[in-house]
Amino acid sequence: MTAKSGLTLRFLGTGDAGGIPLFGCDCEICSNTFKGNGRRRPCSALLTCEGHSILIDAGRTDLVDLFHEHPFQRILLTHYHVDHVQGLFHLRWGNKNLCMPVHGPHDEQGCADLLKHSGILDFSDCLEPFVSRSFDKLKVIPVPLNHSRLTLGYCFKYKQTRLAYLTDTIGLPAETERFLCRWKPTVLVLDSTHAPGSASVRNHNDLHMALHIHARIMPETIWLTHISHELETYWLTGGLQLPENVHIATDGTEFCL
Repeated sequence: MTAKSGLTLRFLGTGDAGGIPLFGCDCEICSNTFKGNGRRRPCSALLTCEGHSILIDAGRTDLVDLFHEHPFQRILLTHYHVDHVQGLFHLRWGNKNLCMPVHGPHDEQGCADLLKHSGILDFSDCLEPFVSRSFDKLKVIPVPLNHSRLTLGYCFKYKQTRLAYLTDTIGLPAETERFLCRWKPTVLVLDSTHAPGSASVRNHNDLHMALHIHARIMPETIWLTHISHELETYWLTGGLQLPENVHIATDGTEFCL
């Protein structure tokens, strides 16, 4: 895709907490993944705006390998569940001459001892819902989501381009949906964890919920992420029919706006 505004999003991970391959599973999907195809790592992304890079969530444990030569400038956390912050437990003991800003919801519990022993990570600048911030040339508006602990989604604006990144959530809070309908994102990245009709739906959208949100907000394009093994199976066995502007993200997918 040709860059339009200098804003680029790369999906570093598009899986749920279990990921793909799923531990102990020998199905065709997981077997193919061990051969190098279709791996889904913890849900995270890298957003770059004119050379300024922001890591969205830090669930991958190989951040040092990923960003050894081209580091990001700050981290945005959606929430403090382990699969979204586990990469920070190693990163915090980095070079003591560094200070890495980590922004996210004001959650005093954090995750394990991460806030108490933060190392080079600076958690002091928390974000508040609907309070706009600017990082370099990028405007960021946090929005509340529906999850089992305090969770924020992020709306990014650069020039005339608007990108909303909303994971983890089940449905949307009314105030968030009203805001998004007015704000009109160009691209929406949305939690779509479960297959339709799943008996395990809890704290995350299933595909039908995600498509209903898409129909109400009506972005130009939507990318579905936080994909479970269950939805992957449903998709690859022919059960998934999507509108033309709805895409399922995969690890490594990158698009420019």
